Amino acid sequence: MTCCRRRIAPAPQPSKGRSGPTIRAAGACPLAPTARRGWGALAPPVMFRPVTQTRQEGSGPGFVRAVGTFAFAAAIFNVTVGGGIFRLPATAAASVGTAAPLAYVVCGLVMGCVALCFAEAGSRVPLTGGPYAYVEAVFGRFPGFLAGVLLWMLGTTAMGGVASAFADGAAALLGIPGARVPVLVAAFATIAWINIRGVEQGARLIVVLSAAKLLPLLLFVGIGLFSVVPANLAITAAPEPANLARAAIVLVFAFSGVESALAASGEVKDPTRTIPRALVIAMTGVTLLYIAVHMVAHGILGPRLATETTDPLATAFGAVVGPWGTAFLLATATVSRLGYTSGMALAVPRALWKFADDGLLPRVVASIHPRFRTPHVAILVQVALVLLLGAVFSFEDLAVISNLAALLLYGGCAAAVLVLRARDVKAPGTVPYRVPGGPVIPVVTIALIGWLLTSITAIEWRVLASVLGAASLLYVLSGAARRGRPAPTS
Repeated sequence: MTCCRRRIAPAPQPSKGRSGPTIRAAGACPLAPTARRGWGALAPPVMFRPVTQTRQEGSGPGFVRAVGTFAFAAAIFNVTVGGGIFRLPATAAASVGTAAPLAYVVCGLVMGCVALCFAEAGSRVPLTGGPYAYVEAVFGRFPGFLAGVLLWMLGTTAMGGVASAFADGAAALLGIPGARVPVLVAAFATIAWINIRGVEQGARLIVVLSAAKLLPLLLFVGIGLFSVVPANLAITAAPEPANLARAAIVLVFAFSGVESALAASGEVKDPTRTIPRALVIAMTGVTLLYIAVHMVAHGILGPRLATETTDPLATAFGAVVGPWGTAFLLATATVSRLGYTSGMALAVPRALWKFADDGLLPRVVASIHPRFRTPHVAILVQVALVLLLGAVFSFEDLAVISNLAALLLYGGCAAAVLVLRARDVKAPGTVPYRVPGGPVIPVVTIALIGWLLTSITAIEWRVLASVLGAASLLYVLSGAARRGRPAPTS
């Protein structure tokens, strides 16, 4: 996800005398990206353009459709593959033992269904905003607002979880267990400083750090494959369904990212074809990579994998090539996690800025730095919150909360597909992608998500309810302020 344009454009006005559905969604996605340079205001806090009026050159004022299939697939792949995979194999093995690969299959099935629903929704509602736009276009302003809150919650807890893993790995790399919090503070102070100075600097940091995550994984699989012990991969007993669901719901973290990349749907060329094709390419590649990584790690370490909670891939690689392998994977995992948090630090604070600009948070959070033109207060608030989460909670705890928010968002998108299809919503002059099997895939998606959610604990549900409850209260209390604000102008 990137930043948005410098000016707030006026609200698009519905044209008269046009036929077809004119579903409108209030507000703009807090995390909606654009390809423009410079920071500035996010998409306007007004209505999306009605679906029947979506321009081919973009979904909103000035957006240009310039992203092709492979570029979009690469974006999805890059956002999806993150620092979580360096640690998640241990969590999966601890939940279901040697049957852990089945959890990847279940998770891949769920996310494949979710991706198909995204594909149809994206081709019918090619608006910048992704899942937020789909939910709001169908169910209205308040459900759309809650979808935006889930999107922010997803990003914040994911960021905190990876920050926690980053601190663990960095402390292990330095050989100083007590360095965990100081390293975390130093890293996030640097990230905040870079992002406050300007989006260009933050984007450059992301590009540099993102390049460090894929090569080590491929190297680990290519070299470690020859040291796999087949007996370590033998499934001796079928896992309990509850344990399998718990393992899969944790692994959802490794597949999250589709919802972030699809926020740029309004800037994709020929979205009817590009979105589904890019999703199939990206999700197939991600799933195959993850299964390969886990199988190699499990094949090398066997039962020991479940106990290597800090950096299991580093331990496995060290067992094959020696101490330098452990140090190499620890370093690359740490850099990969830093890259992920840097990317999220560029995008997620824009949600806080958008909420403040809409009157949901104190106006000071919507402040723009007079020199750098960045949302410096929102960045500082977001970084401080993530720093606190990463210092206090474990990666696994925060990953589950993030996945809970993600799955609810995914379920809302699957339900939106059924409504969009029933209303035959589509952009003029296009033939939207249609998931084969009629309503089967969306219904199966909702059912699978429901099954995964049975593994969520009461404490985790209370955390979610507390966040959504507080957000709903702010929404109600700020209603008068929002109604009294003048319409945005150029």
